[in-house]
Amino acid sequence: MPTSDTRIRKSSNAMARVSKTPSRKPGLPVVNHKITAKGKGEIINPKPVDLNRVLRLLQDPLAVSLKERHLFTFKKVIKTYHKGFRLRDLENIIKVLDICTEKIKDHPEYTPMLYDLLKICGLPFLKEKTSDEVKYTDAAKQSLSQLGYLMRVPKADVRLQLCASISSFYNSATPKPPDTGLQPLSLSSRRRLLEQSGVVETLVLALALLEDQLAVRLQLLHTLQVLSCTSEVNCELMLKAQAAQKICLHMNEPDPSGQLLFRSSEILWNLLERGCPQELTEQLSSMDCILCLKEAFLNQLRHGYRNYDQQLRNDLLVITTLIAENPKAPLIESGFAQQLILFATFPEMKSHNPLTRNLKLTFNNEDFEMKKLLLNLVVVMSQDLSSVQLFREGRVMLALMYLVKPPDTAQSSGRGWTPVQQEELQLQALASLTTVAPLMLEEYMTCQANTCLLMLLEWCVQEGDRAQSGKFGYGVHKDAYFSQGHSFHGTGGRGSKKAQLRYSVRLLRSMVSLANPIINQDLCDQGAISLFIELLIQLGGPDDEDAIALEIKADLQLILSTLCESDIHRKELFGTEGVDMTVRFLKMNSAKFFSGMGHSKLILSTVDCVWSCIIGCFTNEDVFLEREGIFLLFDLIHSSPMTMHGVVLGALLELCDNPKALPHVQAWRGPDGQSAPHLLLQLWRQEEEDLGVQRDQHGRITDPVRPLVHAHQEEQAQESTPADTPSAAVVDVAGNQRCKIYGLFCKLGFEDLPGLVAEDYITLSIVSRYLDFKTGEVWEEISRELALEGVRPVTPDAEALQTISQATEDTAKRVSEQQSAILQRQEEEEAQKEQQTYAEIRSNHKQQELTAKSWEHFVAKTSDHKILKECKKRQEKSIESSRPKAKGKDSGTIYHHTHIPGLQTTTFCGRVMAVESTPAHLTGGPLANTDLALARVPMQGGALRKLPQATQQDLEHLNAVSVQ
Repeated sequence: MPTSDTRIRKSSNAMARVSKTPSRKPGLPVVNHKITAKGKGEIINPKPVDLNRVLRLLQDPLAVSLKERHLFTFKKVIKTYHKGFRLRDLENIIKVLDICTEKIKDHPEYTPMLYDLLKICGLPFLKEKTSDEVKYTDAAKQSLSQLGYLMRVPKADVRLQLCASISSFYNSATPKPPDTGLQPLSLSSRRRLLEQSGVVETLVLALALLEDQLAVRLQLLHTLQVLSCTSEVNCELMLKAQAAQKICLHMNEPDPSGQLLFRSSEILWNLLERGCPQELTEQLSSMDCILCLKEAFLNQLRHGYRNYDQQLRNDLLVITTLIAENPKAPLIESGFAQQLILFATFPEMKSHNPLTRNLKLTFNNEDFEMKKLLLNLVVVMSQDLSSVQLFREGRVMLALMYLVKPPDTAQSSGRGWTPVQQEELQLQALASLTTVAPLMLEEYMTCQANTCLLMLLEWCVQEGDRAQSGKFGYGVHKDAYFSQGHSFHGTGGRGSKKAQLRYSVRLLRSMVSLANPIINQDLCDQGAISLFIELLIQLGGPDDEDAIALEIKADLQLILSTLCESDIHRKELFGTEGVDMTVRFLKMNSAKFFSGMGHSKLILSTVDCVWSCIIGCFTNEDVFLEREGIFLLFDLIHSSPMTMHGVVLGALLELCDNPKALPHVQAWRGPDGQSAPHLLLQLWRQEEEDLGVQRDQHGRITDPVRPLVHAHQEEQAQESTPADTPSAAVVDVAGNQRCKIYGLFCKLGFEDLPGLVAEDYITLSIVSRYLDFKTGEVWEEISRELALEGVRPVTPDAEALQTISQATEDTAKRVSEQQSAILQRQEEEEAQKEQQTYAEIRSNHKQQELTAKSWEHFVAKTSDHKILKECKKRQEKSIESSRPKAKGKDSGTIYHHTHIPGLQTTTFCGRVMAVESTPAHLTGGPLANTDLALARVPMQGGALRKLPQATQQDLEHLNAVSVQ
């Protein structure tokens, strides 16, 4: 019998033979074609390793002690796949890697094998067919995902190679295809697979394993930087794994190379640019993260002198600004906010604080960028009102006002900035004050900011500028002003002081809009109203095509409106010059409303200026009416969009309180000859159409119960309104223009209005009852609210509500009947006009027919002698029949000869008539009336005598008389 040693030896020999004899599966051989440079195909038969046999060898419990054979097998696999793994082999390759990883724990000899296999993982995967990329997508994603878990191997070399392989796989260019005929995956396909695998999330979690391996941590941070620089998916996965917080908490660890802080800040930048800023802010808003950022910033500020260190310092400041936008961030509690404010006021404000005592700025570009970032940080921190006290303690207002001073008046000896940098900081300070100054009113008045800003405005319009440019604000003064350092704050103002003027006016508008009586009175006492009017006149007309100039004009008008709104004395200071300026701007070309340059804002501010600076002062109102201001307002309504009508109608309604304004309203005529009442009624119809009020095709009331309710009110009718909230009917009064149109008609009256048609009268019948309908609508809402809340009014109140509702409904029905009568009368008038038109047409046609027949008859007479003879016979017969027949002797009629001697005869065509005027000495004058008597007229004294009233028979006889 064979012994146990013999059996073991035989099994080992058999296993060796099995390992030497490769197994072949029946089937067709695989033929791979390689395209050579000459275009000919060469057939290559590589001998790939059977990974299934490799796995059986590595997993066989009987072959555990065959270490050399295992190493030989690993080397053979590495040699076979030295140009990359095939997609269809990835599943088995990952199993081989896992087995190698497990063996490293007890046998360090396997470490080089794992290292080489990971190195191959950095190469692009290979595909035999185009369809392999889709077929093995899931296997590839699973394989890449498993790679991240190899970070658990405690070998530094393995971890370094794993990070390098992932970086290479994600970012390296696609190499040339290998000679085996396999095609590597493209860069875009590799990146997509890596993003979908989620391996970056595993790498972030692996940061906790590398606290004692600085080199590996740096390599891993470099890999995360590569993965996050171009991929939004990777950034989202990193934020999901709390990457921002984990990286920030460890970025201040000791690092002689200085790469740790740099890599960390770069990753945070990538997450900021391509990730979710809100999620990043939430992760960095903890106290520990803020303290780490504080330590890193202070270290770079005090010890960083290289350009690289200063750039890193500024990057940390940007991240800090992002954190300051989160109101929950403990920036003040950590003490970081107070230190940042101290640096923001340096070097303008001197301090004995140890942080700034030895701090020196080189005033280079990086220090300049830090100064601008600190000023911007002050604006961001102002959103938290608790930081205002820190502003007061840090004298932020005084430092900003120091930067605002013009270059020629500032003490240049105390500054180290270049003139270009000073100009840009001046604009930055003005922009910052727009937000900060309204929070620090006491400090604003203490610094005499109003005086400083008015002096800045005067500097912007110095005589040198106007003399050189010919137009306000476009010249270059002889002072030390370069107008080159505007950055984005000076958009459109390069080469002039327009940017300074823009931000100065914006700051004044921000302060005046607070309606603080002390600040506004201080401005008026220094002559601000006349200065602003002068600026508006110098800036030019409303047709300017410069967006910045239009913004400055609108802001100046808004400042004037706020100052003069409730003070008669200030309106008087506005005066005739201000009225002329306003009228000039009201004449803006309506075609510019939709230019997108800001003309619409300018015209609205102009109307607001009319409302606040002119209306309420009789002197200004009279001047405005003399300048045809009413006509300009109605022209504006006619040509402007619906969004502007509310302000203009409100100004008109206030202006019509002046009795002198009503004749101007009635005298206005539009381009098409339409009157002001017609225009207002047209606006009413357009307003109701936009609101969705129920009307029929002729504009009549269709719902007598709710004659004014629109669609939005019906939607709100199903819900109960809180007691402190106005109801829909009340909100509707201010929500549209119908109330203002009704108020204007109350001024003009509802009768004897010019230029109205039937459609206008139908609308006017609704307008005249607007107050009654609105009152009934409010009571109807009260009844509905009681029903929704389950409240039953007492019997007298219920009867009163019912009576009011019935009265409103009856009024609406009467108005509807009146509208129907107006419509019927219009239809009758139109029918009558139509009949008259048809009669005129028939008459014209009849006349044309008679003319044509007369012409034909005339042509026939002239062309045919027989027809002419027949006509002559008919004419003679007609003459004969018209002669009077002889009467008897007893008739008493006296016959005279028709020829009177000495009588002048006048011959007509076919008739002869003799006429002699009565002598002037007998009638009493040349203009005396003359009575003619033809036939049967007795002659007495050569003059005609008036006979009694002629009978019908006499008239017939008169027609038959022919005077020879």
